[in-house]
Amino acid sequence: MGLVLILFFFFSLLSFISPTYGYDPLDPNGNITIKWDVMQDNSGSQDLRVWIFNYQLFRHVEQPGWKLSWTWPGDEVILGMWGAEATEQGNCSAFRGGQLPHCCEKEPVIIDLLPGAPYNKQFSNCCKGGILSSMTQDPSKYVAAFQMNIGGSSTDTADSSTLGIPGNFTLGLPGYTCGDPVEVPPSKFIEDHGRRQTQALATFNVTCCYSQFRATPAPTCCVSLSAFYNDTIIPCPRCSCGCQGQPGAKCVKPGELPPVLQLQPNGVAQPVVQCSQHMCPIKVHWHVKVSYKQYWRVKITITNLNSVKNYSEWNLVVLHPNMRSVTQVFSFNYKPLDQYGKINDTGMFYGIQFYNDMLLQSGRIGNVQSEMLLSKDPGIFTFREGWVFPRKISFNGDECVMPPPDEYPRLPNNGHAGAMPMPCIISLSLLLLTTMF
Repeated sequence: MGLVLILFFFFSLLSFISPTYGYDPLDPNGNITIKWDVMQDNSGSQDLRVWIFNYQLFRHVEQPGWKLSWTWPGDEVILGMWGAEATEQGNCSAFRGGQLPHCCEKEPVIIDLLPGAPYNKQFSNCCKGGILSSMTQDPSKYVAAFQMNIGGSSTDTADSSTLGIPGNFTLGLPGYTCGDPVEVPPSKFIEDHGRRQTQALATFNVTCCYSQFRATPAPTCCVSLSAFYNDTIIPCPRCSCGCQGQPGAKCVKPGELPPVLQLQPNGVAQPVVQCSQHMCPIKVHWHVKVSYKQYWRVKITITNLNSVKNYSEWNLVVLHPNMRSVTQVFSFNYKPLDQYGKINDTGMFYGIQFYNDMLLQSGRIGNVQSEMLLSKDPGIFTFREGWVFPRKISFNGDECVMPPPDEYPRLPNNGHAGAMPMPCIISLSLLLLTTMF
């Protein structure tokens, strides 16, 4: 008992020492990087470019999008901004005459412009409403950028050397924690069709990492299993994401209408799921459908049980040793995630644009499904011991709760104990016939 207490104290201490970072073995280098480029040093002001890069393989930023914030070290203000805007202008009473600054807040909150913003306010890679795709799903939409001009809080300021690099960066996204700015080699830019190269005066990087434990107090999806060789359907484990009757566990029974949407401060509606034994917003069902001579077929069904949310640009990541031999995938896009050299056991599924890339809320369609063919790898393929079922599944980057391995569908026995084999039954029948006559 004493050893258990010591280990508990040790791991608790580690969580307090380094509570901000989460490591995902399926995406070991995944992060969101904020790049702060000092482009020009003017008399009393600076021109800056800020970039947000989503370097995550399968985790994306969906609505309501990122909300970048920081804390100025001194009396800096944002004089002008293009490609984004501050949510509040703040108190700019220190400025007299002329045009007021764009934002005078000590801790400004910056949001992306919406698509179709006026051309004179746009900047490259802007105007996506704060949405960032993952690198795997859409490499052309994983970057956001904006430009701004900053100065001191007084029009008498004439020394730009007093303008510092801010700290306390946040993305306004659940589960993300950002580190301190680190100076790196200046960014370089290609101009004139590649014939000229320019660079920033200085560049600082801020790395933001995701932790599922910090994002949600409970899991958000679960997995159920079935196979053609067993009539038993293994459901999601009980209370995977919550239990009915617990405080904050809202659910609606089939046929009931969900309550009026109640938005959290970040603009996200709290999940209202269909009442079930697992209480998860997302359920993934893996069904081993058919066995051919050289192939086997799997059907995947993703069901949205959240009554108040559509999942746009969803994705599903599967870890299974036979993923290296995926032959064909129907109705979904598929890309392997081979991050460890020759070990190709992970793949990413996502919807086809304008067809099933939107997983609608419960009560409409509520599910998407696909089938895939996999080759039976000689030497490793087997239906025994649950080998055909996935080792890990994640939806939108969050790991799903799997059933216990000892409950997986089992192969049927060759015969019941004590049962007489068919050849013996035939022989006994012939013997009885000969004795009767």
